[in-house]
Amino acid sequence: MSEDRLDQRRVVGRVKWFDPAKGFGFIVADDGGPDILLHANVLRNFGQSSVADGARITVMVQQTARGAQAVEVNEILPPESEVGPPIEDLSDSDAEEIAALPLEPARVKWFDKAKGFGFGNVFGRPEDVFIHIEVLRRSGFADLQPGEAVCLRVIEGKRGRMAAQVASWETAFRDRH
Repeated sequence: MSEDRLDQRRVVGRVKWFDPAKGFGFIVADDGGPDILLHANVLRNFGQSSVADGARITVMVQQTARGAQAVEVNEILPPESEVGPPIEDLSDSDAEEIAALPLEPARVKWFDKAKGFGFGNVFGRPEDVFIHIEVLRRSGFADLQPGEAVCLRVIEGKRGRMAAQVASWETAFRDRH
């Protein structure tokens, strides 16, 4: 195993694209070179089923007969914010206020990327939590799967509880230890 580690190198870059349905995507390294394959299994080992296009990513890369391939994800940061329409219920919140909210363990009830929203269930609470696609993208995700374990930072919106941020279960767990 230590010999395998010697053949790996740490790469920082951005996600060129990732398609959860196809099960793979590509990373462009900051220092150039050919695209790096990112397989869904490697992403799942990090605790996410998808990643947003343009997200900053740090991975361990190994050269294979088919080219450079990510073998471990170390960190994912959401894409740099483009100025877009504000989300009505979040327009008064800043990043520090959102980061101060507790992470609540949840399961995805359903999410429809084409509709641009979905819902999650927070453990121990009866009401659904609304998840907007823009919040998902700003959190570094491209999509969510039914039953996926996540952690949510939740606010009270005009129409009920709403996710202000989504984090992978594993990321939230790592941050607590």
